[in-house]
Amino acid sequence: MCMHGGTALPTSPFPRVLVSGQPVVTQACTYTVAGCSLASVPSPPCVTANWVVGAVRVLAGGVPVILQTSQAVCAASGQGLIVGATQPRVLGT
Repeated sequence: MCMHGGTALPTSPFPRVLVSGQPVVTQACTYTVAGCSLASVPSPPCVTANWVVGAVRVLAGGVPVILQTSQAVCAASGQGLIVGATQPRVLGT
């Protein structure tokens, strides 16, 4: 989710690598943000987000995967994303 409570969803997870039956998300994947609370004030709301820091040692298709510690920046507001749900079976660095 964005820092203002908006829901962020990946536009294109990497379908060739599954963890706990779900496709992983790589640093190349853009997220769409819906419901950002900045839409009600005269500031631009979060609409999309891009990951700027991914895994160092874990790649999918040659691109770093997203970890719970990864960092993203939302377009327009410049704020980050909060990772709310991850799978607990695989750890990466």
